[in-house]
Amino acid sequence: MNTTNTHELLKKVRKIEIKTKSLSHQIFAGEYHSAFKGKGMAFSEVREYQYGDDVRNMDWNVTARYQKPYVKVFEEERELTVMLLIDISSSALFGTSLKTKRELIAEIAAVLCFSASINNDKVGAIFFSNKIEQFIPPKKGRSHLLRIIRQMLELKPQSGGTNISEALRFLTNSMKRRCTAFLLSDLIDVDNTLGINYEEALKVAINRHELSVIKVLDPREKTLPDIGMVNVKDAETGQSEWIDTSSKMVRRQYEQWYKSLEDNTNTMLNKYNVDKVDIHTNSDYVAALMKLFRGR
Repeated sequence: MNTTNTHELLKKVRKIEIKTKSLSHQIFAGEYHSAFKGKGMAFSEVREYQYGDDVRNMDWNVTARYQKPYVKVFEEERELTVMLLIDISSSALFGTSLKTKRELIAEIAAVLCFSASINNDKVGAIFFSNKIEQFIPPKKGRSHLLRIIRQMLELKPQSGGTNISEALRFLTNSMKRRCTAFLLSDLIDVDNTLGINYEEALKVAINRHELSVIKVLDPREKTLPDIGMVNVKDAETGQSEWIDTSSKMVRRQYEQWYKSLEDNTNTMLNKYNVDKVDIHTNSDYVAALMKLFRGR
């Protein structure tokens, strides 16, 4: 990478850091803390009994020794491990609004990074296309978070396709302890009959980890514009063909295909009670993330 490109990348990383870190401090930290609980309650100290204390927490040994009632005090074990499963397939480069899907994913992931950091949680990342492109093990620290953000902007996938199963299996196999995971993707990973390719891997993953899905999409993906004959190219397979977008039947078939894709995806996620939120490239993601956090 030449000096100019490096300078531009650093500017982008810094811009994202300033914006998302501010959001994390001002808006999301409390919501994140409430939504994603720690591992349990750990013993902290013993103190004298106060009116209203739960008698079930009485420390009878200390009470007997000092001839006064004492209770055990517990604190929440807050530290979590947060894993981000980040789709960097070619379809994520699509965008007809203010930003591409990948740029939006980068911003949302940065907010999650800083929200986790404020709560003293470790953060790691799995970048995937139709294979695992890079794994960054969970750690703490600003330099570590900036490395994740930089890779979200810079990493060029070796493959163009999407294999969500591969990412979920890698999560299951690499993270032995239960973690909080976020899948950030457009979720376009289906077979020819619109069957969801990653259902089996999802079933295994949610039994091991706490998974939320953030679906990022562009409003133009839902419908075809009426602009006549267009040569369209599949960003992931490289295949192209001519389509007559002036045909009402063609536009209707595409809309039906996309709706079926959405319906099948939602049905499958609801079946396993997976938390999910849709975020469009032309909308403010703040409200959507707040809805995700508060809905938990």
